[in-house]
Formats: sequence, structure tokens, C-alpha cells
Amino acid sequence: MTTAKILAFAGSVRRDSWNRKVLEVAVAGAREAGAEVTVVNLNDYPMPIYDGDWHAEHGVPAAMLELRRLMMAANGLLIASPEYNASITPLLKNTIDWLSQDANGDSGRAPFEGKVGGLMGASHSAFGTIRALPHVSSILSNLGVLMLPIVAVPGVAKAFDESGAMTNERTRLTLSALGARVATTIVKLG
Repeated sequence: MTTAKILAFAGSVRRDSWNRKVLEVAVAGAREAGAEVTVVNLNDYPMPIYDGDWHAEHGVPAAMLELRRLMMAANGLLIASPEYNASITPLLKNTIDWLSQDANGDSGRAPFEGKVGGLMGASHSAFGTIRALPHVSSILSNLGVLMLPIVAVPGVAKAFDESGAMTNERTRLTLSALGARVATTIVKLG
């Protein structure tokens, strides 16, 4: 039987990122469903802004090669994406751009192809991240990720209490179910 191995990260490195908090809820759901989940902080993987000339001269940054290795070892992804100006964050787009470059004889699609993806996002607005998530989903799908339905969390500050615990039970169940669905889909497809 296939084991669900999921790499999880948020497209935000803010110290108190709401998106990392909602990601934690989905990760818990995936773990409860039996998945092995590795959570990384993109702040630990420094990279320049993608530039083809820089890439040709220097190659793929070592930090991106390490993140790429972790991604290729996984068969699923959980990604939390903030929304900047109704679209994907520069950090998340830059990360995807670097990860999708050919490296060490492997195609740029290799870290993505055949993975099951769960995508969520949170913001203070009434829209959550519903305008950005389709952009992210489309990019990942184009790279070969089987994307599951997205989960947007509007009014996120009201979904957590002062201690950081999620108090909105409906949202907690939806995020947890997304994590579990990524895990069970991997097993079913395996």
C-alpha cells in the first residue's frame, strides 16, 4: 500500500502568518489520515528573484536544490497561499519558478508531476484568497499536479482565538478534511 508523503509550506514567511496557521490545521488532518508530512518554512530556502541570465551563470541555488529534493521525495503537496493584489504572492511564484527549472538531469516538471495537491489560503477580507487560489492552482496543474478543490478562509482573524487556536469549527473541519483528502487520494491512486 502506498504511504502518503506530503510536503507542506506557505507562500508567506511573515512571523505570525495566518496562512501558516491554516496550513497547520490541514497538516493535522493529513497526519490523522495516516500521512507522513514534512512542513518547511520558505524563509529557510533563500533564493534570488528568478532571472534566466543569473540562472545560466550560477545554476539553481543550493537551497532550491534541497527544497526540490524534499519535493521529489513527496507524493503530495499542501500549500497555503496568501493573496497579493488578487493574485499569487511573489515569494510563492518565485519558489515555483525556481523549482520548475531543469536540475541535475531531471526535468523542471519532475518535482510536480504526479503529485496530489491541496491548496488553501487565508486573509482578512471577505473574499479570503478566492481570487488568488485559482491562479496558483492553474500554475501547479500546468506543471502536472492533480489539484483538489481549493479552500479559502475569509475573515481569518476571527477564526482563531488569542492563543492561536482555531475557534471556527466549520473552517477547522474544512481545512482538516482537505489535508485528509490529499492523503487518501494519494493512497487511492498509489
